[in-house]
Formats: sequence, structure tokens, C-alpha cells
Amino acid sequence: MKISLKIIIILFFILPINLNNLYGKEKIKIGLLVPLSGSEKDIGKSVLQSIRLAINKIDNSNIEILSRDTKNNPIETFTAAKELRLQGVKIVIGPIFNDNLTYLNELEDMIFLSLTNKNIKNQKNIISAGINASSQIKTIIKFKKLNDIERTIFLIPNSDFKKEIETAISKSKIKLKHIHIYETSPTELTKQIETITMYRIRKQNVIDEIKRLENSEEQNKEWKIKNLKKRDTLGGINFDSIIVSDFEESLKSVFTSFLYTDVSPQRVYYITLNQWFDESFLKEKSLQPLYFPSINKENYDNFISEYNKIYNEYPNQLSFLSYDLMGLVYFLIYKNNFKINEKIFYNKNQFKGKIGIFEINKNKINHILNFYKVENSEFIKIF
Repeated sequence: MKISLKIIIILFFILPINLNNLYGKEKIKIGLLVPLSGSEKDIGKSVLQSIRLAINKIDNSNIEILSRDTKNNPIETFTAAKELRLQGVKIVIGPIFNDNLTYLNELEDMIFLSLTNKNIKNQKNIISAGINASSQIKTIIKFKKLNDIERTIFLIPNSDFKKEIETAISKSKIKLKHIHIYETSPTELTKQIETITMYRIRKQNVIDEIKRLENSEEQNKEWKIKNLKKRDTLGGINFDSIIVSDFEESLKSVFTSFLYTDVSPQRVYYITLNQWFDESFLKEKSLQPLYFPSINKENYDNFISEYNKIYNEYPNQLSFLSYDLMGLVYFLIYKNNFKINEKIFYNKNQFKGKIGIFEINKNKINHILNFYKVENSEFIKIF
């Protein structure tokens, strides 16, 4: 990838930099908005502890983290954000959930790094830092090119996430044979997959061919008929790969429906989005190989191990992202001579974190991800 601007990557988490003596005693105030009470408090606690872990790695005592409880409520989030502004905070990690962004556009002089992966219709002071659909689809495009995959169908559930996926498809310019919006109810899903795969036509082809052979004088027709009776369908399909933008049990249901219609992962590529290395897929041998873009697994495993060693518990997935965001914020502040202003996320930059490479440009964050497959009950890195 050619980038016109000079890119400097600083590995803060590998070589901690102590700049206390260079920049005096002025505090670098960074806000943190997470749920510390209520039903989502465990997520907030895990994010907070990951931020502390990152601060220890950076090793600069001038950094001050001011955390506030959002209570997973947009009004409480807004109130907490105003409190941070009174404390002189200009940049905030959080909130976590997209619904809590509702009123933050009113605080135009603050920058919010939301952990959500939804990035459409965001106000200019809100930057989505999650692993968004655009980053994942760009990684899939790379995989498609490496394997000469040309006839891809893309399945999107009819859900709140639909518009996000459609926008990402449009922006990425991924070449697709067709886009299908599917209903998640099992009955409707099965009918739709049967239509997509022309299942009933291919099933009828078997019946018709058996009848033709029975009425023919072909040699070895008994042997041919015997083999045909072992088959469920007969005939080709007009795609070579399937991308399904779903997760967990819903994703398994979709691919299982393809299996039912005699379209296996040995016949076409089964591709999906980031699954955070959900180990339940290791047991789904009939769905393997299954391909997906993702964060760096080795770094993720190391983070989990270190977190567990310090806190004697396991982090949630957002903790890994928040750990990197702390490093990213410090990197950009350092690049901007320790000044926090509206330009800090505007200029083109790259930052190498544990997740992968963050691309920053015009108040947008994208990720350069790795690509994996599940095969033989293990996760295998492709690139």
C-alpha cells in the first residue's frame, strides 16, 4: 500500500518510553467512559483494568486517567462527559455501546473514541475504534485475490447491523455476484438458502436422471443408478464462495443450511467476519474449513495470559481493544508534541498495536487485520 505521508510506527508496548523529564510535570488527562455499575459493569471493569495495564507498559507518570460511570445510559454518559470536560479532559476512551453516543455531539470540543464497531452517522467528534466491517471486508478482498475467488455471494441478516454491512460493501468496492438479505428464523432461512442454491432443481435432477437411466439401454446403468441414489443433488451452482456476516449460533445455522442443500465447504469457500476465535467452531468439523479476518491471535493469547496473571480473571474482547487504544492515544499525543486538539486524529498515521495496524485518517480509524481459517479443529493463520 502506497502512502504519500511519512509513516512513523512507535511500539510503546515493546519499548516503554519515559518522557517525564522531557516534558515536565504537566498532566496528560485522558477520560474513560465505561459502565461501572449495572448489568454491564463487568465489561466496564475489564476495560478499566486493561487501560491500567497499558498505562503500566507506557510508564509515564504524567498520564492521568479519569474514569466515569456511564451506567450504560445515554443521559448518564452525557452527564459524566460534562464532568470530565470540567476537569480539563479533551480526549476520552469510550463509551462502549453505540446507544450511549446519543448526546455527545453537543460536546464539540471533546474527542470520543468509542469502542463500538459501528461507524455510520457518527458526529465529527466521535470516532469508532472497533473492528469495523470495512476493515474486515478489505481483508477478505485480499484473500479473494490470493485465491482467484471471483463468484462470491454475500449474505446479510435482516438486523440492525444490515445498513452497516451494506455501507461497508459499497465503500470497499468488493466484487460480488449477489447480495442476499436473509431472515434469521429457521423456517424462513431454510427456504431462502434452498432458493439461493437452487436446491429443489438440483434434487429433481437426481430423480430425473435415475428415471432416464432406468428407461435407457446404457451400459452399467445399474451401477450408475446405484451411485445416483447415494446423491442428494445433481448439477452445478453459480458461486464459488459464500460470505456470511453473522456470529455464533446464527452463523452456524446459516452454514448448516448450506450443508443441507449439498453445498459444502469442500465445494465452495465458507467465509465470515471476525469471530474473536470462538472455540465452539473448532468442534464444527462439518463447517471446516471456515475462513475469517481477525485480530492477531498470538498477541491476543498473550494479552489474555498477562491479564489473567495480574488480575486472576479473564478479560472480555473489548479489553484487548481498549489496551491498544491507550497506546494509540499516547502515540498520537506524542506525535502532536503533547498537544490535544482537533488535528490529532485528522492527519494520516499508522500505529502498530497488539490487534494489528491502526490506520488513522480524517477522524476515521480502520484496521489492517490478519486472516485465519478453522481447519482440523484448530485456528490456522493464513496471513
